[in-house]
Amino acid sequence: MAAEVTIVIPNYNGIKYLPACLDALRRQDLPELETIVVDNGSADASRELIRERYPEVRLICLPENEGFCGAVNVGIRESRTPFVILLNNDTEALPGFARGLLEAIKKDPRRFSCSAKMIQFHDRTRIDDAGNRYTALGWAYARGKGRPRERYSREEAVFAACAGAAIYRKAVMDEIGYFDTAHFAYLEDLDIGYRARIHGYVNVFTPAAEVYHVGSGTTGSRYNPFKVRYSARNNLYLIYKNMPLLQIVLNLPFLAAGFLIKALFFAKKGFGAEYLSGLREGLRLCEKSKKVAFSRKNFRNYCKIQWSLWADTLRFLER
Repeated sequence: MAAEVTIVIPNYNGIKYLPACLDALRRQDLPELETIVVDNGSADASRELIRERYPEVRLICLPENEGFCGAVNVGIRESRTPFVILLNNDTEALPGFARGLLEAIKKDPRRFSCSAKMIQFHDRTRIDDAGNRYTALGWAYARGKGRPRERYSREEAVFAACAGAAIYRKAVMDEIGYFDTAHFAYLEDLDIGYRARIHGYVNVFTPAAEVYHVGSGTTGSRYNPFKVRYSARNNLYLIYKNMPLLQIVLNLPFLAAGFLIKALFFAKKGFGAEYLSGLREGLRLCEKSKKVAFSRKNFRNYCKIQWSLWADTLRFLER
């Protein structure tokens, strides 16, 4: 039987996490499962570890840090299978993880991505991420974060898959484009899921694939200057790029309120300057970037997306 799926792991100085991640992949039950690690110029002996202890892993070494997007794009293009699983280096996949994702995405040819059930590594009774939501406020959030894992036992449509542990249909990427390297890191999974939805594809969460996730294994903390700046930058860029002008105008009151609240929140956390700096960088990025071309044939898909934005806003407020 020909291989159907390749696992791609981006790595940057992740030697602390790689053994648990790669050992868990040895316990997967899919035949002909290939693993590619794309190393972003690590200086911590990650490459030596992989060569010595995991000879079955295909290692691709980049000369410098090209970010999450640059690394995974290299791995996806190097893969020779119709499906690709993206996996963070600070994860530990449970047995049946790869098979669960593959079976889920093959259920429907309209499925572009399937997000795994990500469980908090340090509290294995709690969800870390069960797919991504996106609101009319311009806020993205992880579905189920911090809630009991047993509550998330059914497949469900989500706005986008979390690329920390998800499977993607490579043919759709060939149609809509790969991960946008302008993002570098953060919200790139929301962006590609958004583009897929514009073209009529769907993203789902599946509980059939479970993985433990440390979280912030590369950046080191939930809030830090790098993450705050790039998240603000990329959020502005994502909205400009994917929303037609009319949709931006429709959502403008919500978006203005969302960005103002975020600015106040990060100012209180001591990251106000970083957040505003990120917005300025986002404006400059928008000026030199192209929007996703609007097509009337996708009008119905834009309506579905708008409904999702409102529905996810209500879900967020109900939390």
